[in-house]
Amino acid sequence: MNALAALAPDLPRMMTLFALLFARMGAMLMLLPGFSDDAVPGRMRLLIALGLAAGMQGLVGARLGTGVDTALTGNAALAHLLLTELLTGMMLGAVVRLMFLAITIAGAIISLQVGLTTALVQDPSAGGQVPLLGRFISIAALLLCMATGVHHLWIGALVESYGVFPAGAMPAAPDFAQLAIRAASGAMELGLSLAAPLVIYGIIFNVALGLAARLAPQLQIFFIAQPLSIALGLAITASVIAASLSGFAARMAEWARVMSG
Repeated sequence: MNALAALAPDLPRMMTLFALLFARMGAMLMLLPGFSDDAVPGRMRLLIALGLAAGMQGLVGARLGTGVDTALTGNAALAHLLLTELLTGMMLGAVVRLMFLAITIAGAIISLQVGLTTALVQDPSAGGQVPLLGRFISIAALLLCMATGVHHLWIGALVESYGVFPAGAMPAAPDFAQLAIRAASGAMELGLSLAAPLVIYGIIFNVALGLAARLAPQLQIFFIAQPLSIALGLAITASVIAASLSGFAARMAEWARVMSG
């Protein structure tokens, strides 16, 4: 009872601090790759966000001192701060999600070059059907990022964001737009580079197929070409997938360090 009585004067401040932390962290978590998939139950995502917000109070509580004082002045100030924190968290999560699109782009290109675009599976993160091979590559990339601790860097970037965007300070729209464009263009560039071996294979295979059809028109080349294209494409994919995924995880870690720096 004495302990509760001692905490009573600080309880509104502690609850306000927790609410502000939960708003930004929860919003970002709902957009992070892996955490935001429909395959992850909503209650589980909520519990993770609550746990992170509770655990981060000691790390970023001092940075939110001014914001908490402002929020305690009235309900309107608290509502404004909560809305600002929600939007900031969503912006940060959207940038990370744009970066992660690189592996989705690479998976789609690889599936096209191999010839497996008609083999579709449901993708909870995309909210629709995607090629089976592309889905496999996306899951493998996500698991590798988790295994190498890239998700820790995402959370670290969120912690450091309080130094760049204090509570109540919205990122400037032009700056966020520029960051989003850089992330999207970087994801496109990385996706194409990861799929480059299969793109080169596709060009060589189709040129060779065209020449064979021209030199021996009596042969039904295209009936042989489909299974051969899949077999060779899968063999090349298996030989380069480890290096491609390692390069993707390294680039994601580099982007996360840039965001936190």
